[in-house]
Amino acid sequence: RKNNLQKELEKMLPTLDGGVLLHCCCAPCSTSCLEYLKPRIKELSLYFYNPNIDSEEEYFRRAAELERLNDVGGYAFPLTVAPYIPKEFYDAVKGLEREREGGARCDACFRLRLAAAVKQAEKEEKKYVLTTLSVSPHKNAELLYEIGKSVSAGSGVTFLPSDFKKNNGFVRSTQICRELDIYRQNYCGCSFAKGS
Repeated sequence: RKNNLQKELEKMLPTLDGGVLLHCCCAPCSTSCLEYLKPRIKELSLYFYNPNIDSEEEYFRRAAELERLNDVGGYAFPLTVAPYIPKEFYDAVKGLEREREGGARCDACFRLRLAAAVKQAEKEEKKYVLTTLSVSPHKNAELLYEIGKSVSAGSGVTFLPSDFKKNNGFVRSTQICRELDIYRQNYCGCSFAKGS
């Protein structure tokens, strides 16, 4: 039986005693997550680190759309956009290029991005990390949580449970995208997914 990670998060939020860093994969996935978190977290910062994205143009288009969402959505959270270094992704998935979409290559990609988010949280002196990745119906929230716990072990940063697709989170994200005319890409970002 699966845990309800979103209920676990809801129980934990009132007790958090430090800032939270939210790893943002893109503006569409961030929409309902930001709407949910804004009234619940006093100190939140956003981090855009996604070297899996297959071109510099697409990377900065998605980063700019996240910046726009942060502005037009009325959030104004501090946002860090990491430099675009696709080699980090290709090094992390070396040997996994032929894996099916949603398999070991994706796991390695999640590990890379969540580990970077933990390092950024340490740099910003945040005590907690979340990711918007769990809002997607194509992403396994329990797997993301296990990877997050693994990469944060011993760091002093706690990776929080979440499943933002719960309580119509994904449906709400699509509504907000329509309302704010948010650019919705049709693939996760990597060239492997684009071709599948």
